[in-house]
Amino acid sequence: MLKTPNSGQGIRIGELAKAARVNVETIRYYQRIGLLSLPKRDYGSIRRYSVDDLKRVRFVKRAQALGFSLDEVALLLGLSDGKHCAETKVLAEKKLKMVEEKIADLAAIQKALKGLVTKCAKGSRGCGCPIIDALVEDEARS
Repeated sequence: MLKTPNSGQGIRIGELAKAARVNVETIRYYQRIGLLSLPKRDYGSIRRYSVDDLKRVRFVKRAQALGFSLDEVALLLGLSDGKHCAETKVLAEKKLKMVEEKIADLAAIQKALKGLVTKCAKGSRGCGCPIIDALVEDEARS
């Protein structure tokens, strides 16, 4: 968990990045695009981050791992006050539909590749490559 220096001053950007398991440049990028605010310089010239900043970065990374774009993450953050459950559900349903479509596309690609590999196994040496031949045939049909 996040260790904060004495008197609740917060942590430096490097410590935040380490605790969130991201690069320092990721933190800076999130600040540039508005996903994370830039903390004030209350304690000299070093910016200090809070536990809430860490939670926010982890939220962003978890949402990205589920396939949400950074624009969608920004939308989710805007809906995170607990009063927009219906809108959040709609966004998640759209994302789920996209994932299911990608899975169907990948299954079709898997089936096509298995067929090509099977053709290759049945091909005779010296007569060309059945996989290349099949890809050339498909190109001619397009």
